[in-house]
Amino acid sequence: MMERRIRLLGIFLMVLFLGLFVQLNRIQFLDASSLANAPGNSRNITTQFSQNRGAILTADGAVVADTVKSTDVYKYQRQYPNGPLYADISGYDSILYGKDGIEAYYNSYLTPHSVTPNSLSSLLNPTTAPDNVTLTISSKLQSVAASALGKLRGAVIAIDPSTGAILAMYSNPSYNPNLLSSHSGTTETKAWNSYIKDPSQPMLARAYRRRYPPGSTFKIVTSSAVYDHNPSLAVKSYPHVSSIALPDTTNRLHNYAYEVCGGQIGILLAVSCDTGFGQIGLDLGASSLASEAKSFGFNQTPPLDLYGVASATFPSAASFSTRLPTLAYSAIGQYDVAATPLEMALATAGIANHGVIMAPHLMSEITGPQANVVKKYQNHPWLVATSAATAAKVTSLMEGVVRFGTAGGIAIPGVAIAAKTGTAQLNLLASNQSSPNGNDNWMVAFAPANHPTIAVAVVVPAQPGMSSNSTGAQYAGPVVKAMLSAAVNPVR
Repeated sequence: MMERRIRLLGIFLMVLFLGLFVQLNRIQFLDASSLANAPGNSRNITTQFSQNRGAILTADGAVVADTVKSTDVYKYQRQYPNGPLYADISGYDSILYGKDGIEAYYNSYLTPHSVTPNSLSSLLNPTTAPDNVTLTISSKLQSVAASALGKLRGAVIAIDPSTGAILAMYSNPSYNPNLLSSHSGTTETKAWNSYIKDPSQPMLARAYRRRYPPGSTFKIVTSSAVYDHNPSLAVKSYPHVSSIALPDTTNRLHNYAYEVCGGQIGILLAVSCDTGFGQIGLDLGASSLASEAKSFGFNQTPPLDLYGVASATFPSAASFSTRLPTLAYSAIGQYDVAATPLEMALATAGIANHGVIMAPHLMSEITGPQANVVKKYQNHPWLVATSAATAAKVTSLMEGVVRFGTAGGIAIPGVAIAAKTGTAQLNLLASNQSSPNGNDNWMVAFAPANHPTIAVAVVVPAQPGMSSNSTGAQYAGPVVKAMLSAAVNPVR
């Protein structure tokens, strides 16, 4: 009897030992990777933040992000010398809140990794090191954008039309990524909570993550639709009126200040005649206008090398069948039309680049520890928005906006500029949305008009301190002029 009990106990202990053996091997081999990379693994976090992370630099060599040696438990500390100026681009590298911006998108390059051996010595002694990311951003234009916007809430984006390179991208208000990349949990938490609770939303990258009704800047798309779908409308003279009747409703579409305007498309665009373009939209029809909007990138996500890029929106052609009056409003960039500054900069760049919208990008090149080029951005088209012939005609119309229209204030002696103002009346948004007072102020432009090197989009949304009847020329215009002046008429 005793022997039987001892035998059962022995079997039981062997089963326990076998179970322990299986569990240890499962943890050591099968679950090793997932456990090592688990978010709560403090050893993994310590290792990650004890690495010499690669630098992020502007095209002209200014340091956007760098790493210095630390005296705390971590060996290195991430730094952003001009943090708020580049925050929308650089993002942050936080122990508590992860990564954003370039830090996140190019993390695999910025994090130390095996270096490809280029000599016998390096082959015998393999090492790890990070790469550096060089951006397309001009530190000069980035500073001009911030200075010109000043205390106004809004966003500025500048693009090289021929390559898609982002020359400047700035939103105000901004935030300090140094506080989110601190090694102090208390500091990071305090900063995060402060930014998240701030009603001005300093962490909102308005240039590419926030949509606004584009207002009359959308008329460059509507104008392109005329030449692409119904060229006869370009020579049609629309009546000089202050308002027009709309189909299927007793409502009327009024000009912005109830002014009287009319004529052919050149005059209509120059003075930004809403009644004229409303009628053009109805004459074009929903299918033509929706198709043109898609050609210019609406309802598609621009392939910018950042996460969280918002797409612009334009209603489907079918949606107008039961609400035809809204087609007139959509033709002037209102009602359910919404766009990011990035999208309007790309649409403008497409006109500037003979109808081709180049893929937008922030990375110029990635270099290794020996300054060797690891990766270089290859310019390529994103969309063919329109024909070169149409782009040339719309360029001429946009030059008229500066010469004798609403954008006369941005004229620069000796420089031909193509532009379009935009004043989005927020009470013309979709009827199922709340309608705050005021206007979102826009302007888009490119220069020199005959050989463009820069396309700019600026939005200054309605905000306290702004006139309730403000216009794009009033608030966005000076910012656009500052950007163009710095780019095409630099101080020697």
